[in-house]
Amino acid sequence: MALRSDWSTEFCPIRRALDVLGDPWVLLIVRDALHGRGRFDALRENLGISEAVLSRRLGAMVEAGLLVRVPYRDGARTRHEYAVTDAAAELLPILQQLAVWGEKHTAMPPGGAHMAMIHEACGSETTQGEICSACGEVLTADQMVWVKPWQGTREHLVGAAAG
Repeated sequence: MALRSDWSTEFCPIRRALDVLGDPWVLLIVRDALHGRGRFDALRENLGISEAVLSRRLGAMVEAGLLVRVPYRDGARTRHEYAVTDAAAELLPILQQLAVWGEKHTAMPPGGAHMAMIHEACGSETTQGEICSACGEVLTADQMVWVKPWQGTREHLVGAAAG
């Protein structure tokens, strides 16, 4: 899923990581899947992405081991949604640190508000990506709530798919 070149065989781990994660859609899809929005239509609607682009990204992310396809019934039809793997769930600190960085170094649009990341285990807001700044515990997706005032939501994240 490289943007420019195939960096999958590079010695530099940053280049290898960017070979998988370098497309901005990848982190946004992981973010939505961590919020439990793994169905194709929900991803397409929330991200504002074309069906063709989303389909290609999802296929590449399954191949890269970031997502797994999970069957579900839609009436008489079996469909698939996408759930994060351990590899994608381990991106939580990166996503949370991107949020911290974005709030610190980018201008808040009119009508926006601070996104709070709440560690449910201690009930406190954390200002760090990997370790809770309040209690010092390692943060995992299934223990996090993101409060998004501009949407009026308090969203519980989900962990990796079982198996």
